[in-house]
Amino acid sequence: MENCIFCKIIAGEIPSSKVYEDDQVMAFLDISQTTKGHTLLVPKEHVRNVLEMSEATASTLFARLPKLARALKTATGAPAMNIINNNEEIAGQTVFHAHVHLVPRYQENDGIKIEYTTHEPDFDALGKLAEQISKEVDA
Repeated sequence: MENCIFCKIIAGEIPSSKVYEDDQVMAFLDISQTTKGHTLLVPKEHVRNVLEMSEATASTLFARLPKLARALKTATGAPAMNIINNNEEIAGQTVFHAHVHLVPRYQENDGIKIEYTTHEPDFDALGKLAEQISKEVDA
C-alpha cells in the first residue's frame, strides 16, 4: 500500500533498525522505544490487522513470535515481556498494517500500565456470550 509506513520500511524506502527478516515477515525496533528493545513484528503482506488476516498469514506471523521473543529477552536481559496486538483505533492501533509489539519489561512499577478490571462474574451471561462466540467461530 503506497502510504503505509510499514510497507515502506519493508521495501527499504524508509530506514529501520531491523532485527529479523525472512521471506514473509520482518521485525524491527519501534522508533518510540517504550522500553529498551521495543520491537515490532510485521507480515510483509499488507493487511490491516489480525481481524482481516488470513489463517496462513497469521500462522506465519505468530510462528516467528516465540523465537523473536526469546532472542529479545536474551539480548536485552529483560526478565519479562508484554506481547501486544492492537486492532482498530479504539483499541490503540495507530498504524494500519498488522503488527505485534514486543515490549521488554525490566522492573515492576516502571510507569507502563496495562490494567484489567475485575468484578464478580455473571456466569449465566458468560455462558450465553461464550455460546454466541462459539457459533461465530464455527460459521
